[in-house]
Amino acid sequence: MTPLLLTSPTFAPGCPIPRRHTGFEADLSPALCLSGLTPEAVSLAVTMDDLDVPFTKIYSHWLIWNLPPAAELPEGIPHGQTLPELGGAVQGIGYGRHGYRGPYPPPFLRAPHRYLFQVYALDCRLELSPRIRRAALLSAMQGHILQEASLLGTFQRT
Repeated sequence: MTPLLLTSPTFAPGCPIPRRHTGFEADLSPALCLSGLTPEAVSLAVTMDDLDVPFTKIYSHWLIWNLPPAAELPEGIPHGQTLPELGGAVQGIGYGRHGYRGPYPPPFLRAPHRYLFQVYALDCRLELSPRIRRAALLSAMQGHILQEASLLGTFQRT
């Protein structure tokens, strides 16, 4: 199977996420582009996590699943538990409750943070409550992941 590649027209891998995609400005989810997506994919799931919060290993910023398989996810996916305009996609609970919440480190965390976007191509749609959190989503996806890809961005509060 062809490897899945995740990129964004907004930032290069390992580079800073622009402020418009953070809590300091518009807080819009960035556009995400997929290449090599298998035709067997029934749905997509996306997570976005801060890897550098000192009091936890991973701090979830965004959970969305049941996205239709597509080569591009648009910028500015709206908040809400379910998104009929995106094929009935569902957003769970993270820092961005039922929606994307971009980087917004507190004033006492001035070191650079790494933000990991992960996309999963699944062989099914997931029947999950919008009240779930990251661990439950990852557990439900087990055995259904056809492909996965990640993209790392950074952000530092100035």
